Amino acid sequence: MEDEETVILNVLKGYKNVATIGFSKDPTKPSHQVPEFLISKGYNVIPVNPTVDEILGRKSYKSILDVPEKIDIVEVFRPSSEVPKIVDEVLERVKQKGDIKVIWLQEGIRNDEAAERARKAGLIVIQDRCMYKEYMKKIEGVPSPPPI
Repeated sequence: MEDEETVILNVLKGYKNVATIGFSKDPTKPSHQVPEFLISKGYNVIPVNPTVDEILGRKSYKSILDVPEKIDIVEVFRPSSEVPKIVDEVLERVKQKGDIKVIWLQEGIRNDEAAERARKAGLIVIQDRCMYKEYMKKIEGVPSPPPI
């Protein structure tokens, strides 16, 4: 089995469609800055935030089940307590469309039970890691990325 660092590198290189649950419209928050950074690096970032219609000119969806585009990665900026419900939605979408390959829980977000359910369903799960920091380290070669 590949170690987590190799898995993360392969995810960052291999998947480009990122649905971001909890994408904030507030430009001062990491949950806005990280997806904006990913967009600047060529990722197709799809906002999932039921409180807004669009962020950075991109249509925002209430749920990943509403997203018509292909999703490779579900990036999560929500409290750990919400992860089981998010995993339920991801597994439902996988049943319907078969597109999601990765659940990425941002720094400080972790739910081992829900992660295990997702892994059993064949998904890659990355917990408690920042997509921006991992991109900077693994793709740009910056060992200690500055705050975004």
